[in-house]
Amino acid sequence: MSCSVKEPSALSFSLGFIFCTHVEAWQGRGFGCCVILSGRNASVYSERRSGLRKYLKVPCWMKKQASKVCQCIMPDEMSRPLIRGRGEGGGSRHLEASMSEAGTPVIGILGTGDFSRSLARRLVASGYQVVVGSRNPKRCAALFPEEAEVTSQMEAASQADLVFIAVFPEHHSTLLDLKPTLAGKTLVDVSNALRINQDGPSNAEQLADLFPESSVVKGFNTISAWTLQMGPRDGSRQILLCSNSSKAKTSVMQLCRRMGFVPIDMGLLSSSLEIENLPLYLFPSWRIPVLCTLSLFIFFYTYNFLRDVLQPYVTARKSVFYKMPIETVNVTLPSVALVMLALVYLPGVCAAFLQLWSGTKYNRFPNWLDRWLTRRKQLGLCSFLCAVLHAIYSLCLPMRKSARFTLLSTFKQVKEGEDVWIDEEVWRMELYLSVGIMALGLLSLLAVTSLPSVANTVNWREFSFIQCTLGNCALTMATLHTLLFGWNRAFDPAQYRFCLPPTFVLVLILPLTVLLGRLALCVPCVALRLRQIRRGWEKSRHIRFTLPDDDCRRNGPEDVSNV
Repeated sequence: MSCSVKEPSALSFSLGFIFCTHVEAWQGRGFGCCVILSGRNASVYSERRSGLRKYLKVPCWMKKQASKVCQCIMPDEMSRPLIRGRGEGGGSRHLEASMSEAGTPVIGILGTGDFSRSLARRLVASGYQVVVGSRNPKRCAALFPEEAEVTSQMEAASQADLVFIAVFPEHHSTLLDLKPTLAGKTLVDVSNALRINQDGPSNAEQLADLFPESSVVKGFNTISAWTLQMGPRDGSRQILLCSNSSKAKTSVMQLCRRMGFVPIDMGLLSSSLEIENLPLYLFPSWRIPVLCTLSLFIFFYTYNFLRDVLQPYVTARKSVFYKMPIETVNVTLPSVALVMLALVYLPGVCAAFLQLWSGTKYNRFPNWLDRWLTRRKQLGLCSFLCAVLHAIYSLCLPMRKSARFTLLSTFKQVKEGEDVWIDEEVWRMELYLSVGIMALGLLSLLAVTSLPSVANTVNWREFSFIQCTLGNCALTMATLHTLLFGWNRAFDPAQYRFCLPPTFVLVLILPLTVLLGRLALCVPCVALRLRQIRRGWEKSRHIRFTLPDDDCRRNGPEDVSNV
């Protein structure tokens, strides 16, 4: 092999060969090594894939010989470092092409905010060559990974094949000087609006108007900088994308998959307005259930306050206002929980009767019923919350000073020889608590099954069995729990304070209506007709329609209102 330096001696060649062999051995053990022969200390920089770094110092007597040998036996490309240091001007760090795979596009990022830094880290970790464009590269270079090149916006736009526009939408016009450079390239708009925009145009559409020769893709605006830093395991995996260019959208989809995310095609760029509005909504599907829960709580709390607190004070001047923080709330919570649980299953019964009345499944439900059906999960979770709070409040009842005073009074009565043991009340309380615990257990199972991570592990029939069959069992148990609580007090005139019936009488109206509707749908002739309708039979078309025997056996009455 020809060499421009004097041929080394046998000893120096052997030492250099052993030195280079150890370097290659370190590479085989998982080190990504780079031998830097130009420099004062001739250090060997090695970096583990896990990110650990170590610097191994080479003695001076070996440095000269190893340098000569490596210059002879190593090609020029191998002798150069993968990452060159900053020059005298303190400019951007340059990334060699060997960092990324052949054919991998160079990714550019215009902007140096938190999202840009997190995006650069994720792209570098995914094996992409990243170049960041900044108005002040010297100040921002230290904020980005060493593998990323931080340079001017013009240089970044010229080097990149795909460019992320990570600046605020009001600053898009400052990029007009880059229009010739960005022509023909894919631009990814990651911006969000400050408020919900229903009229348009979207930020992405305005960007497309500013750069008509570029292909604009809307995406990455529904995930946070935290998700980009920590990876898709600690955040949402879905990234919504839309664009008028299928080629540009496909390239961004490939980038998403390589980063570990799941791209969702939302169609043309006209869908970008909806995508930009998504991060601005505050629990859109929870608004009605939460308002319903709060309204019911205020109503029942006021009702219980009038009957149990205000009525004794008005009629007998007996002050029991101490009941307001604990006891009145504890009576209100189960009332709200049972009514909310009934509201979960009432729309399914209404939908079943509408299908029976129309004789077809192809008629759309009314808008109010359709929205109601889509909010059942949220209604059920609000019911579960109230039930859990009721259980916690009930456990705290004996800790009150008023409860201990009542217990002391009972003890005195027993000590004086009075018989305070009433079998009927004892049995009522035992059954009341037992059924309540069973209802709370079933409701907990429904709440856990509604979680996406759990629901994805069961098939549709298992999910419908839990949510429909066990859900109706939970409603039945909760209703029985309320009936045992009321016992025969509904027929006691003394319980009608201010001419108002007991609270449990009002609470039972809706659950009993749902259970009676379910029983009506379980009548064999009604259940058979409902199954025929849901398999395509129509009343207006007088055709013979017979259900398979095995299907009749497999789909029992429990599924007749599973809408």
